[in-house]
Parts: sequence; C-alpha cells; structure tokens
Amino acid sequence: MKLLAKAALFNLVILTSASRPLVEPAPPLAQTVTVDLKEEFQTIHSFGASDCWSAKFIGTWRDETKKNQIADLLFSLDTLANGQPKGIGLSLWRVNIGAGSFEQKDSSAIRDEWRREECFLTPDGRYDWSKQAGNQWFLQAAKKRGVRYTLGFTNSPPVQMTRNGKAFSPGGKSFNLKPAALGPFADFLATVADHFKLDYLSPINEPQWDWTAGKNGKANQEGSPAENTDIAAVARALSEKLAAGKARTTVVTGEAGQLDYLYGKAESGRGNQLDYFFRQPTSLAKLPNVEPIWTYHSYFSTCRDSALVAMRQTVAQRVKTIGNPQLWQSEFGVLGDICGQYNGSPRHTDIAYGLYVAKVIHHDLTLANVTSWQWWLAINPYDYSDGLVYINGPDGTYKAHNNARHDGQVIDSKQLWALGNYARFVRPGMKRVAVRIGTASNPVTEAGQCMVSAYKDSRRNQIVLVCINMTSDTQPLVLPGLKIRKNQWAGYTTSATKTLTRSTVPTNQVRLEPKSVLTLVGTYQ
Repeated sequence: MKLLAKAALFNLVILTSASRPLVEPAPPLAQTVTVDLKEEFQTIHSFGASDCWSAKFIGTWRDETKKNQIADLLFSLDTLANGQPKGIGLSLWRVNIGAGSFEQKDSSAIRDEWRREECFLTPDGRYDWSKQAGNQWFLQAAKKRGVRYTLGFTNSPPVQMTRNGKAFSPGGKSFNLKPAALGPFADFLATVADHFKLDYLSPINEPQWDWTAGKNGKANQEGSPAENTDIAAVARALSEKLAAGKARTTVVTGEAGQLDYLYGKAESGRGNQLDYFFRQPTSLAKLPNVEPIWTYHSYFSTCRDSALVAMRQTVAQRVKTIGNPQLWQSEFGVLGDICGQYNGSPRHTDIAYGLYVAKVIHHDLTLANVTSWQWWLAINPYDYSDGLVYINGPDGTYKAHNNARHDGQVIDSKQLWALGNYARFVRPGMKRVAVRIGTASNPVTEAGQCMVSAYKDSRRNQIVLVCINMTSDTQPLVLPGLKIRKNQWAGYTTSATKTLTRSTVPTNQVRLEPKSVLTLVGTYQ
C-alpha cells in the first residue's frame, strides 16, 4: 500500500508540474507615453446626451427620488465621501422638440407610443408650454446641476406644417415641409428656443435616411429626409429669424447619419456636405446666428479598426481644405452588429461595451478633432445597448419597456461610466495636447491595445489624461518629462468591478488595469 501511495503521489507531482508552463510569461513592457503640452489642438466644447425617447414618461414619475437619481448620474459634478464622482457631469443636454405625433395617438402611424412626441404649437396656432412636461423636468434638472449648454433638436417639423400631416416622410428625398411653411417652421423653433433659453438649435436630423413608413403603413419614429438644398434653406430662414430678434441662440447644422457623408457621396444630393456648405456660394460660415460647425453621427464607421482610423483621418484632412470649421460628433450609441464583437441588441452594459464606447470617443477626439461628443439615449427602458442609464420595470426585471411608464428601477452601465471618464474631467474650454506612444504612434495598432489622449487647462495648470487598456494584461505606463505636483495623480478607474473609482497614483507607478479606462488628473509644473 505504501508503494502504491508513493507511486500515486509521484504521478500527481508529475501531472501538476506538467500543467504549469516551465517559464512564466513576461509581464507587458512599460509603454512610454510622451505628452507635449506646447502642441495644442482643438478646444473642447462639451460632452452631451439626448432626452429621447423616454423623458416624456420618466420625467413625470411621481417618485422624485428616482428621477433625481437619474439626473445625478447624468449631470452631477458632486463627489461622494469616498472620492468617487456622483455622476458623469455632462456639459451639454440635447432636448427633443417634438412634432405633435403624440397628440395624434394611433393615427400618427408611429407604432411605439414612446417614440411619439408632443408639440408646443397647437393646431390652432397657440403655444402650450405645459407640453413635454417630462422633457422639461430633465431640462431643468440639467440646468440646476450646472450643465453648461442646452441644444434643441427636431426630427420633424410640426405635423400641421408637413406635406402629409404626419411626423414622418410620405416618400421622396426632400424635407417633409409644406412650401409655404418654411417661415412658420423657423418662427416655431425660434420661439421655443427663446422660451427655454436654449443655446443651440439643430433643425434637421439624419437627413440621409428616408424616414418613411414600412409596408404595414407604420413608421418607427418621427423623422424626415432632407437634401442639402433643404438644409441650406432652413438654416438661412432660421438665421434671419434669430438675427432679427437679436437672439442669443445659434444654429448648428448637419446631424449626418454617417461620417463619410461629410466627404463622400450620398443618394439624391445629400452627401459631400463639407464642400457644399463651406465653399462659396453655398457657404453657411458667415450667416448670422449660424455656427461654423458641422455635426455628424459615428454610426457605421467603427468596424474595423483600420476603417475607424481612416475615416476620421480623411474627414480631418477635408476640414483643413475648407477653412477649418469645427466638427461635432452629435449622436452615437451601440447599433447593430459591429464586427461580430458588439451588438446593439439585446441589452449589454458590461465593460466590453464601455471600452468600445471609450475607443470611439478617443478616435473622434484625436483623429477627427471633434470639439463636442454627444450620446444618443441618455435614459433607456429598452432591450438595446444604446443607453447610459437603464430603466427596468418596478419589480427590477426587464419584460417590456412600457412597464417603466409610471415607475421603474434605475440601473447604471459601463457605457455611462466610460463616457464619464471623459465628460466628468475633460471640461469645456480645455485644449487637447499632443500624445505619442512609443517612438511613433500607430493609431490602428493602438486601437486594439492601449490608447492615451491628453487635455490641459492652462488657467489652472491642470492636465487630464484618459487612458484605455483594451487588453487582458496590466499595462504599465511611463510618462517622461511631465512634472506633476506632489508627484502624484488622482486616478479614476472604470473596469468590470469599478465605476470611476478614485485612487492616488504615484507618477512613477502608473498602471492600467486589464480592460479598463483610467483618467489621470494632475497639476503640471
């Protein structure tokens, strides 16, 4: 028996030893990250999100505690006792100005009641400022918490002004607006902007899509196509109206459904928008109350990494040839299948999706040089991945989004906190500065490994680094040449187990946790 026991023990030792590698894998080499505070790029304007489609219901919940919980997650700049931010501190809030499909009820032919919106303008021409009460609650909550900018956007003109009396297109590629309604539409938007003291108006959204009903006669949401000539006409009419009233509100235009429509073709005069709108004689750049800004949406431009990089490099080069208007990325969420790695359905809220969002933000900022970056659905009761704050039914489970109409459970997401790694710390007025990883940065390689961007506030000598580690290994960073006060950073980590968790990081011990986003905040000397 003793011999058998010894043999068994010998075999166990052999098997156990064989299961281990003879040589442990070497830890990743430290990446050298060089930050040049003197090489400046764009000035950051804002980070934002929109109130579609759920604010109308959730903003009218009776439970004020839950509503304030949502508002704090989105807007708050406060800090908890443990040093963790209370919220992500958005600096821009997008308010949907509805077209009146909600009042039409089922005759609107928009199948989902959540995607119908009220209109401030009644059919008899009066303004009813009690409309969109839920949206108004979140607008005031944003202002109360110090959100710097507000923007009103429309998906359709008011239904009484459209060619088919609906908030979606009857067909064709042109804007769904009666010929005689251009002036009244501009007057409507200017009146709403003045009443709510909005900073910006964006009058047309994703004009490259047709926004018609399906074969069943039902539409998915309010929306209208528009050709470039339509966009120009609306912008000019709004410019005249706002300037005549000496309004402080200004117009931002674009909301292109895809990034490449800014420099490439699109069906029926809806592409090559940078050339069309910023070269004479069709330039909007010098119109009063119209910003020299063009906005686009980052959907369908992120797969594969080589395309993610190339498209943003292309648009940045085109901008240089037309007088350097600003670019805003004004709508993004996880939509459809993305390289077989991510999917907009069903709902995903894990760190993989947070990292993906951070990666897209990084490239829009560092390659396309956008000055504002904005998310789509700030509050999401759906089974999709395009939300920041999610809402389940009152029992805490998701069964159908309509269960959250009167009450629900509030859930955060890694998309929220990864956006917060930027929005909470990269504040309006900061300048992006140059970063190089290694001897020469390769953005395509870095997109799958480690990305770093840097921003400075020269008034306070503050510097912010946002670092993304896509890998499963801890990644050490060396930051030569940066002299940081007290030789330490304030670090904020988002990972599978952390949500902007604060730590003190010695300058010589910067390590990115596996699959994480780390924001470093320090004072340079």
